Amino acid sequence: MPDRPRLVIASGNAGKLREYRDLLSGAGVELVAFDSEVEEVGESYSENARLKAEAALARSGLPSLGDDSGLEVEALHGFPGIKSARLGPTQEERTAELLRRLEGVPRPWEARFVCVIALAMPGRDTRFFEGECRGEVVPEWRGEAGFGYDPIFLVPGTGKTFGEMPPEEKRKYSHRAAAARALLESGALSELVPRLRR
Repeated sequence: MPDRPRLVIASGNAGKLREYRDLLSGAGVELVAFDSEVEEVGESYSENARLKAEAALARSGLPSLGDDSGLEVEALHGFPGIKSARLGPTQEERTAELLRRLEGVPRPWEARFVCVIALAMPGRDTRFFEGECRGEVVPEWRGEAGFGYDPIFLVPGTGKTFGEMPPEEKRKYSHRAAAARALLESGALSELVPRLRR
């Protein structure tokens, strides 16, 4: 079997890398982890995703995928949004800060997770794919699976937070899975995979 084409995942987040290896396992590409260490100075998920993907492409010369995601809480007018990863130095502190801001706010704390994927390929315009998952924030940490705010994000109809779901269940609902499906359904990755022609 010929070598599979390589696709760079522009992230140093181990949890995110595990998810992409799972989500793109059938895409016919070999995923290569690459932390582009780009400062997220964009004013939108798309801008930050583009910064990561294009930096990884420039440094590796390989097609590169970058993403940005965030948790948007309706009662906080969409906060923390693109600042989700920067509320504090550790995830425990970030979660505690978010819950502190929600103290005294009536529940349910309706929220959504958003993910935007940017795909940068040599000689092509960068393309974007978006996914979301709506649910609610709960005041207690539930489960140890996933990463980020997963243990306080309750998915409607399941009775579970993302932190309580095994990967195969989370894949049915998650914002990142939805964005990855949009990427796969677009056919953009098939351009990387050699096809037999009759």
